[in-house]
Amino acid sequence: SVVDLTVRLEKAATYEDIKKAMKAASEGELKGVLAYTEDEVVSSDFISDDHASIFDAKAGISLNDNFVKVVAWYDNEWGYSNALAKFVAYYAEI
Repeated sequence: SVVDLTVRLEKAATYEDIKKAMKAASEGELKGVLAYTEDEVVSSDFISDDHASIFDAKAGISLNDNFVKVVAWYDNEWGYSNALAKFVAYYAEI
């Protein structure tokens, strides 16, 4: 499945800024939840991917520094199940 999100930003940011932030998040605080790709991909590439969301850096576009479209993929069954399992494991620790 895919999320195709178009937003007007309150704070200006280039698409390169957004890609850098998403890549940093996927390698940092959201590692294991968010993934990042610059590959040429289609929905079948994400079957059984356990990330809640995979940011597709090549699919998005910036119309200007305040209006952007971002695209993220996910496996709506496997990804959701894994996200739920991660949540339960996290909740059990607190």
